[in-house]
Amino acid sequence: MPTETFEFQVEARQLLQLMIHSVYSNKDVFLRELVSNASDALDKLRLEKLRDDTLDADVSDLHIEIDIDKDARTLTVRDNGIGMSYDEVGQLIGTIANSGTATFLKELREAQDAAGAEGLIGQFGVGFYSGFMVADEVTLVTRRAGEAKGTRWTSRGEATYTLETVDDAPQGTSVTLHLKPADPENQLHDYTSPWTIREIVKRYSDFITWPIRMVPEAGEGDPAPDAETLNSMKALWARSRDEVSDDEYHELYKHISHDWREPLETIRLQAEGTFEYQSLLFIPSHAPHDLFTRDFKRGVQLYVKRVFIMDDCEALLPPYLRFVKGVVDAADLSLNVSREILQQDRHIRMMQRRLTKKVLSTVKEIMTKDADRYATFWREFGTVLKEGLVTDSENREAILAASSFATTHADDEPTTLARYVERMKDDQDDIYYITGESRQSIENSPHMEAFRDKGIEVLLLTDPVDEVWVDAVGEYEGKKLRSVTKGEIDLEGKGDEKADGEREKQTEEYAGLLGWMREQLDEDIKEVRLSARLTVSPACVVSDAHDLTPALENMYRAMGQEVPRTKRILELNPDHVLVKGLNEAYKEREDRSGLAESAELLHTLAVLAEGGQPKDPARFVKLVADRLERTL
Repeated sequence: MPTETFEFQVEARQLLQLMIHSVYSNKDVFLRELVSNASDALDKLRLEKLRDDTLDADVSDLHIEIDIDKDARTLTVRDNGIGMSYDEVGQLIGTIANSGTATFLKELREAQDAAGAEGLIGQFGVGFYSGFMVADEVTLVTRRAGEAKGTRWTSRGEATYTLETVDDAPQGTSVTLHLKPADPENQLHDYTSPWTIREIVKRYSDFITWPIRMVPEAGEGDPAPDAETLNSMKALWARSRDEVSDDEYHELYKHISHDWREPLETIRLQAEGTFEYQSLLFIPSHAPHDLFTRDFKRGVQLYVKRVFIMDDCEALLPPYLRFVKGVVDAADLSLNVSREILQQDRHIRMMQRRLTKKVLSTVKEIMTKDADRYATFWREFGTVLKEGLVTDSENREAILAASSFATTHADDEPTTLARYVERMKDDQDDIYYITGESRQSIENSPHMEAFRDKGIEVLLLTDPVDEVWVDAVGEYEGKKLRSVTKGEIDLEGKGDEKADGEREKQTEEYAGLLGWMREQLDEDIKEVRLSARLTVSPACVVSDAHDLTPALENMYRAMGQEVPRTKRILELNPDHVLVKGLNEAYKEREDRSGLAESAELLHTLAVLAEGGQPKDPARFVKLVADRLERTL
């Protein structure tokens, strides 16, 4: 097949130019990325060979090799791993559409410091392109294990790249960088220096399980020296805590997560007895950009007797802990295990229960001991953790104990349900909450007026999942979770004869208006009643105690589930001037056609006040304009 020339995508070209023009101050990370890619290729070949022993591939000496040619000023990183086919090279190397390029570029431009920028390379899976930071030209030669022919990819990091088929490519992948001249002032080191290469590998890749070898250059007339292994290959999870530094743990985290910032927390767990396993888990310090996408790869790495079996093993942690990264090394599982078998394996289920409880107890400990770190955790992962309140009834209490929520008690300090209960008023039976899109919008909601006046604390819940978990949980320590926007609210106190008498009198006074408005607004509401929750606003709309909220209805519809439209309840404030005037006009006039428009306006204003939309915006605007015209 002749050599073919292709053009990079526009976004890929922008990305290459940003890298080439020194966006990253620490250019050493290119070697970390290439070694990490090579290690992944070796892991994949080992796993493929386990699954298919007929695969024509040599797995007797899997390793990574680094070659330096000082005269030609080239650096080659080579592995004898899984390799790539011609089509895979075009798809994975020639384009980066599936690497979140647009998001990467946006975050790259917004990165506040060099460390933040450095962390984005691995996170977005564009590590291969980091080679252009130090090279004028990059050549990749690869052959997929089991195939007869290989592929050569070449580019100078400008507008185009070339692809051609080659006959003599060895199994695996080699990436050759034609290095730029060293420029210490711009942090461009001499990457033909064996000392520099040793130092970078030791710093970033010492824990990788495959040997990373380099053949030192021989002196003139001397025999070729033996290859030198640059990394220790020690499994950190198998070593005692005293033998491992925090830096080593952090480097392992960076390798397996492709997140080059330090983790928020490291969790060790060693189980002994009838079923033995070791685990090393990490809670990241920030959420990945694709945490809530369908394609997000969740799970931890699974090893059996230190042999890599599976990346992103979903069976080891529940979906609501999908942000946790790490390694689990089991002693008694079969090496030839599939994802389907894992889902049924009782040992895997046992490990999942234990790992889940350990992660949740660690988060609770962070909450208790380090408020700042917990604030970081909750800001980044609180939304996803709350999914477990819906899906994991077994650990619901532990999740609640590790959760915190915004509240009217303090502007900037979230509260736990336990602290809320401690502060409850003596005559308060329920835990009150309100859901909405933002704190500001729900704090200004008419539903909050009576609670604010009486100093009753309300939880302010602004995540979409909040609409669901409050119903799933139902109560906490015998106290019902109750929405301030649903059902009837009575904050006057039971058995208060004066309050009961006043309500009875008002109900009788407004009975005619309430019945008439119910008929006028029949299409939209099922009841009109006087409100005990309003002190300032004239009206609000509420849901019945067991009805779906409008937000929950919209959520179901967005997921493709058709739900019937629920009629709601209109509550009127009997002490408001507008409502009093409407009642007087109703009693005095026989022709109430004008009042019908007023009732419609009042209902629409109540819908708008809670963040809803008018059923007919054009008609609403016309009615308002007509009323304004009459006042001039």
